[in-house]
Amino acid sequence: MIPGRFAELHFKERIFKTASKLDFMIITDDHMHLYNHLRLKALKQFKEVGGTHVLLVSLLSHHYNVFPKKGEDFREIFDRHVKLVNDANKIVRAFAVLSVHPAEITVLGDKIGYDRAAEIMKEALDLAGRYVLDGKAIAIKSGRPHYRVSKHVWKLSNEILSHAFEVAKDVGCAIQLHTESFSLDGMIEIASMAKKVGIKLDKVVKHFSPARIKEFEKIGIFPSVIAKNDNVLRAAEQGSRFMVETDYIDDKKRPGAVLGPKTVPKKVKELLEHGFDEDFIYKICCENVEKTYGVEIN
Repeated sequence: MIPGRFAELHFKERIFKTASKLDFMIITDDHMHLYNHLRLKALKQFKEVGGTHVLLVSLLSHHYNVFPKKGEDFREIFDRHVKLVNDANKIVRAFAVLSVHPAEITVLGDKIGYDRAAEIMKEALDLAGRYVLDGKAIAIKSGRPHYRVSKHVWKLSNEILSHAFEVAKDVGCAIQLHTESFSLDGMIEIASMAKKVGIKLDKVVKHFSPARIKEFEKIGIFPSVIAKNDNVLRAAEQGSRFMVETDYIDDKKRPGAVLGPKTVPKKVKELLEHGFDEDFIYKICCENVEKTYGVEIN
């Protein structure tokens, strides 16, 4: 091929890639549930307004009418969730996050005792880790209760969280955290627990984060900002080290809670109106997701 012809084709290829980037903006919701309301229709709404990628997180055991007596009983929950994610991939690019929700300590503990509940939760986290190793999920979810509990339950919850860090470290995956409301001391304490186990803090994702990006950057934990009000804009004004989520629950009893499935695409696109460019959106919705979860966004 003559040099001039090669240069012409190379130029056209660069133009095509640039146009493709503008025409297909990657927009990722970092934390969404599908339950008993819109189900897959929620993802169709997400896609209609520009959503392209989503991390789908499993719910508590009672949402599946499963009442576990051992960790292995979570297999039904995880299998059903993986199937749901497989179905979701026919609409958008979806990834599975397997949750052993910290509220299980009281949901189960009130019935079978808190110590036994803690054992079951640790066993379930071990199981979730094996699903990650098998390529069925990309992350696990743990944390500690967001409501007041006894000192004993709080101690058990911290032990479960430490175990979850160990699982995530061993299988090499990220871990999403459901915790009490943000406080600097609380996040520093959790970061200290993670450091003690040896997991990298940029693999520890604080689900339902406020727009306090600079503080998270100092602590080391990675924020997944809840796209409420002007949170996404306020986060962007502090830097690009964050992801965005709705925490859409898809519950008939609370339709639209926490935020509707269209919210993240709309809030992310609003950044363009405030002077942020496509590269910035690519950073928070693609590069950060790839680096944190070890996946390839395509």
